[in-house]
Amino acid sequence: MEQLQRRNEKLERELEKLREELTERDRKIADLERQLAMRQQNSTTSSKPPSSDGLAGSQRERGRRHKSKRKPGGQPGHRGWTRQLVPPERVTRFVDLYPEECRACGQDLPRSGTGALESGEPRRHQVIEVPDIQPQITEYRLHSVICVDPDCEHVTTAVVPKEIEDTFGPRLVAWIAYMTVVCRMPRRMVQGFLQEALGIEISLGSTQKSWEEASAAVEVPCEQLSGDLKNQAVLNGDETGHRTNGAKRWLWVLVAKMYVVFKIATTRKAEVLVALLGRAFAGILCSDRCPSYAKYHNGPLQYCWAHFKRNILGALELARTTEAERFCRDALALHARLFRLWHRYRGSGSRPREKITRQELILKVIPIEQKFFALAERHLDSSDRDVRNLAEALFLNFQRFFTFVDHEGVEPTNNVAERALRHAVIWRKIMMGCRSEAGEVAVARLLTVAQTCRMQNRPALAYLIEAIRLHRRGQIAPSLLRRH
Repeated sequence: MEQLQRRNEKLERELEKLREELTERDRKIADLERQLAMRQQNSTTSSKPPSSDGLAGSQRERGRRHKSKRKPGGQPGHRGWTRQLVPPERVTRFVDLYPEECRACGQDLPRSGTGALESGEPRRHQVIEVPDIQPQITEYRLHSVICVDPDCEHVTTAVVPKEIEDTFGPRLVAWIAYMTVVCRMPRRMVQGFLQEALGIEISLGSTQKSWEEASAAVEVPCEQLSGDLKNQAVLNGDETGHRTNGAKRWLWVLVAKMYVVFKIATTRKAEVLVALLGRAFAGILCSDRCPSYAKYHNGPLQYCWAHFKRNILGALELARTTEAERFCRDALALHARLFRLWHRYRGSGSRPREKITRQELILKVIPIEQKFFALAERHLDSSDRDVRNLAEALFLNFQRFFTFVDHEGVEPTNNVAERALRHAVIWRKIMMGCRSEAGEVAVARLLTVAQTCRMQNRPALAYLIEAIRLHRRGQIAPSLLRRH
């Protein structure tokens, strides 16, 4: 009996050990499944950029979910768009064409138009072409003149004016900066374009020098924009990773009503906001739920609903329990109701005639707010980690999700900042970041000018040309501040 008892105890110990190993394996399998599911997420269910879809994650659905029965192209009743003829004063040259023979009887007609009996005004047809471009080269000859005073006879040589000291003119320098920043062309591509298309030989060092001159020319306007940020009623902010000689940096963007400001910093912390906005900001900050904004700003914040929706969709993909799925589906249903009301207020929904006022929006959103709050409160102790985190984020920051309801000029999403960053992110991917701190400053300034001009429907190239021309004369470039 003792032998059987000892054997039984041994088997129980082995069984307990196997149970522990099985529990550990189940935990590891669940962890690996979660990691695999997270890697398969795309830009619609996570914070991954759209460019990674299909590479670092599964391809997102594109186009319509259900195939339309309509034929491609313009639909019946669609107003067509055609190129408008330019006015005669802009036409370079006119060519008159006359028919050679009558299409009815074959009778020869006057080919020169002399003596022809015309019917009505001629039909106009315009062809637009790019002429052969030849660089305009101006040679300044510096003469040396002998003084007419017989006691002096000193030889004086003319001095090159400061505004033409550089080998390249303001327009060419602006072109180089424009192609590099707005068109996102690498320096070697800019060099090749200038050589092949314009017949201008230029070194890589000269393209860099032109870039730096353009940055110096817009220094004051960019400082004016940065200094005006603290006066804005609403700002949207976002940040993304950047590289300088392989070192980690952060590219920040703050979007105001009429301009955009970029800054490259070594950190993602609140100290960057202090440098841009001062110790305290009196307006409303809109962002994703990055802790830096809440740490800096004690006033009203607006958290991005688009980010939160992606988080919910991501949690739904990873859900393993009925409770988690129910939370995600209930949250998405409330989100859809909330944005239907917002689109009705903006008059941009599927029923623009049913537009509502701000007061109606506030009253209709109250029940949705209450349901969101109750949903978050019920799931604060959820066994699902993602659901618990989302419920806590909604419960603790509840007011920050609904700031847009009560304040004019505040959007429920942070899409305006994300769109401003998109151009800069594509530039970074092509250029592989910066090489120096001076390069960081130049990138931030020129991105600021490019995106601000775009927001103001202002030609960025024309602005750069004027800024560089004034800079060479020792004058300040035109301000980019617009109040309306």
